[in-house]
Amino acid sequence: MRAIVVLLAATLGVGVASAQTSQDGPHLTPRNAVTALPKAEPVAPALITVPAGTKIPLTLKQGVTSKNARPGDPVYAQTAFPITQHDQIAIPAGTFVQGEVRRVVRPGRVKGRAELQVSFTSMIFPNGYTILLPGAVQGTPGSQDASVKGKEGTIEGNGGKGKDVGTVVASTIPGAGIGAIAGEGKGAAIGAASGGVLGVATVLLTRGPEIQLATGDSIEMVLESNIELDPARIHKPAQ
Repeated sequence: MRAIVVLLAATLGVGVASAQTSQDGPHLTPRNAVTALPKAEPVAPALITVPAGTKIPLTLKQGVTSKNARPGDPVYAQTAFPITQHDQIAIPAGTFVQGEVRRVVRPGRVKGRAELQVSFTSMIFPNGYTILLPGAVQGTPGSQDASVKGKEGTIEGNGGKGKDVGTVVASTIPGAGIGAIAGEGKGAAIGAASGGVLGVATVLLTRGPEIQLATGDSIEMVLESNIELDPARIHKPAQ
């Protein structure tokens, strides 16, 4: 019996020691165990910067005239040519551009030219990606009757001095002819004077040339500050 008790005690002692060793001792990694590596986060592509001063050709989608335009009226256009940065397309052709009329000045009856100030406020890519714009009119290559003055992009109409002189002359000559028929030389002088008065009255009642920008006319927009574009969203398919 003593031998059996001693054997059981020895067995229990070995079990306890083994348990303590498994709890307190170092854990060994099997050779065939695979260590899981952390997943690499996808790197977002760098933004495309289109710098201030970039000129973007536009095509008007509706006409604008100084005769009936009002401040706040919308202006719609599309880019006519792609704009690239670092060998990639930043602004595709056909991108929609929206703006608004800021100021309208009608031509005067005696002097003063028509003025039309337009600013561009947003750009909508074909897939719906939209960004805000600080854009102004740089030029009007589609119009022979208007030009741009100043840094604020004001479109200015041509003057009407030549037209006014032609109106007076055209009215004076028939008047002189009628006067000559009525009373020879003296009548010619009177007729010329009356015709001249009629011509001046016509000029005073007639305004100078209006600014007429038709659908399809070309306008050159210039960026007034840098814009940042996300390349992943530029070429993302439309939903």
